[in-house]
Amino acid sequence: MTDPDPATLTGSAGGPLLVERHDGVVVLTLNRPERRNALTSQLLDDLRRTFETAEADPTVAVVVLTGTGRGFCAGLDLDELSSAEGGLSSGGVVGTMRGPLPAISKPVLGAINGDAITGGLELALVCDVLLASPEARFADTHTRFGMLPAWGMIARLPARIGTARAMEMSLSGRFVAAHEAAAWGLVNRVVPAGDLLAETLALAQMIAGNDQGAVEAVAGLYRDVADGHAAAAWEREAAAADRWQGAGVDPTHVAAVRESVVERNRIGT
Repeated sequence: MTDPDPATLTGSAGGPLLVERHDGVVVLTLNRPERRNALTSQLLDDLRRTFETAEADPTVAVVVLTGTGRGFCAGLDLDELSSAEGGLSSGGVVGTMRGPLPAISKPVLGAINGDAITGGLELALVCDVLLASPEARFADTHTRFGMLPAWGMIARLPARIGTARAMEMSLSGRFVAAHEAAAWGLVNRVVPAGDLLAETLALAQMIAGNDQGAVEAVAGLYRDVADGHAAAAWEREAAAADRWQGAGVDPTHVAAVRESVVERNRIGT
């Protein structure tokens, strides 16, 4: 991996993952705006390795996750997913892990600058606290593709917004706007787009200014309780996804539905 360098927590300008240091805060920015920051197998690898590096670095207190352009993350890259040769079609990438990123003890804040769709919504749900711009929208479109979640959606989404609202999102695939998401409890608050990153950084630095050991212990307790309540959901989701998707994703099927899904996402229905 060349971008970012996992040993130094730096990323090259223009790369698919940008890494910035702000004292004890590391900001990770998905940087594929032309694809609404859709996740490729390489970008997922970069994110995972950078999370692991941040976890091992005692000078990092908080991680912030955001995106460039109009989208936070459009989920898995449809071009790579629909290619038999693409890394995303293998069970190892789409497989049954508790979220797209490794669990870390550091608090993770999300600055949701635009659409968070399916895998992008699951990425947002990795974050402990979410701030969103008014342009942000949230959707789970797994059923539009004939797929099942495998990254903890069934456990995390109802924990945030309740089972009935989570089912509405997952069964319909409809887009939920930022203010509705805030009213439901999916995001903590909505912030003007021009202030989103600054306000998220201010909160991150407030957290970083506290005793790091205590912060990590309290965050760990919250997560342990939440994961304990959701343990059965984690296991049922993993087993169902394994049965449904088998060894991997069928790229032929994904390619067949790709254009209609893209059009429906474009108009937000």
